[in-house]
Amino acid sequence: MIKRIFSCITIFVCLGVQEQSAYGWGVWGHNKINRGAILALPKEMGMFFYNHADFITEESVAPDIRKYTMNDKSEFPRHYIDLENYHYDGPGMMPKTRDEAIAKFGKDSVDKFGTLPWTIEEMEAKLTAAMKAKNKAEILFIAANLAHYIGDAHMPLHTTENHDGQLTGQKGIHALWESQLPEQFGKNYSFFGEARYIDNIDAETWRCVDSSHTLISALLYNDRKLRKDKPAEKLYKLGPNGQPEKNKYGQATHSLEYAHVYHELLNGMVENQLKAAISMTASYWYTAWVNAGKPDLSDLDPKYLTDRNKKFYQEDMGYWKKGKITGYKVINEY
Repeated sequence: MIKRIFSCITIFVCLGVQEQSAYGWGVWGHNKINRGAILALPKEMGMFFYNHADFITEESVAPDIRKYTMNDKSEFPRHYIDLENYHYDGPGMMPKTRDEAIAKFGKDSVDKFGTLPWTIEEMEAKLTAAMKAKNKAEILFIAANLAHYIGDAHMPLHTTENHDGQLTGQKGIHALWESQLPEQFGKNYSFFGEARYIDNIDAETWRCVDSSHTLISALLYNDRKLRKDKPAEKLYKLGPNGQPEKNKYGQATHSLEYAHVYHELLNGMVENQLKAAISMTASYWYTAWVNAGKPDLSDLDPKYLTDRNKKFYQEDMGYWKKGKITGYKVINEY
């Protein structure tokens, strides 16, 4: 096995997060997004990010750890936005900042309805400032966490109060869509994309949220149609006791046949959203760097580290151009 040498920043990472998948892509998806975004960057800044690929990949689930392991209540609303509760009628009608939302709806309501788009924009501004200051620790920490929220914005059920199908009799669809499907079928996905400069971060953020929101109807309809009148043994993978098997987070595992048919009915939706999240993450990192004046990040690492990693960077870029993400191992939830 090829051993890569990366500079590390020590962090507390606990992958055994209770109910970790309740509001996110899950470990598999968030890891793919962060790792892929590194490879999507132009080399002039991508090599610096690649030197710290392990940290950026592991840190992809840190916001969920803050929620569930550390019970940080302020973290919860950053991961979603219940657009219906904001009387959503298109991006142009929404408040431009979280402060504007609080002034209009009240802090308690905003904390309940979610702040995802404004969180992304706030994190982008902080990343730009960290780039300008060439603060290595802040660049890596903010970039990895920003990627998590961008990933969440590409999960359609993060944009609705019906976040787990609980309002339509489809409870459990969140984990099925975001974790089980990509884990079981993701090996055939193609993730290749490239970073681009974003002229208007606010418009792009809301374009993403709005686009994800439009997918909810098809996401729910195909599951509802497929599960209609089906007995438990057709819906779930049953254990020896005749009850649905559950993953490490206590979520029921759908049968492989059900997952396969549902995945086909979605017609590439999961793959497309993951791929879009990777490209958008890389683009937001790149935009922050450009807006910061394109600082030289290469001198933030010792030269020997970059020299040692160049070979592995080229190898991984070769796989990346074929749509594949390599260089790390994830323990699946299913």
